[in-house]
Amino acid sequence: MSQRLKSLYQETIVPKLKEQFGYSNIHQVPKVVKVTVNRGLGEASQNAKALESSLSEMAIITGQKPVVTRAKKAIAGFKIRQGMPVGVMVTLRSERMYSFLDRLINLALPRIRDFRGVSPRSFDGRGNYTLGIREQLIFPEIDYDSIDQIRGMDISIITTANSDEEGRALLKEMGMPFREQ
Repeated sequence: MSQRLKSLYQETIVPKLKEQFGYSNIHQVPKVVKVTVNRGLGEASQNAKALESSLSEMAIITGQKPVVTRAKKAIAGFKIRQGMPVGVMVTLRSERMYSFLDRLINLALPRIRDFRGVSPRSFDGRGNYTLGIREQLIFPEIDYDSIDQIRGMDISIITTANSDEEGRALLKEMGMPFREQ
C-alpha cells in the first residue's frame, strides 16, 4: 500500500512537474520531506487519561510512537506549569510518511462529513501545507467505541518546493482534493 504513492510520485508526478515548471535537473522537482501530526492537549495537565488515549490513538493512526510535547514556560491563566505535558506529536518520514499520506488522501479525507475539498489557501509561502482535522474518527483504524472524546489534530506536510504554486502542484498530483475557490 505504501509503495503505491511513492511509485506514483517517481513514475508520473516527477516527469509531469519537471515539464510543467521547466526543471533541468530531477533534483529540482519538489518532494515531500516529512509529515508532522500534532495534537494540542490543554486538558492533559488535569486529565492524565486524555494523554494516554491520545498517545495510543496517534500510534494507531500513524504507525509510529508519538512524542509527548511539554510546556516551555508556565502560564498561570491556563493553569500550566513549565514541563507539563501539553500535547503529542509524530514526525513521519520515508515509508511511513508515504503510507500515511496515501491513507489520509484516499481513505480519511473523503470520510469527512460535508466534504468539499481542503482549502488551497493553507500554504505557508514556502510550499508547505497544513490542515486541521476536527475529529479522529475519519481514520478507519480508529474504532468508534474505543474513543473517550472527539479530538482533532493538525497535519503539516513539509515539501522541498520553493513556492506555494509548486507545493500545490505536487500535492494536487498526489491526489490531494483541493477545493475550488
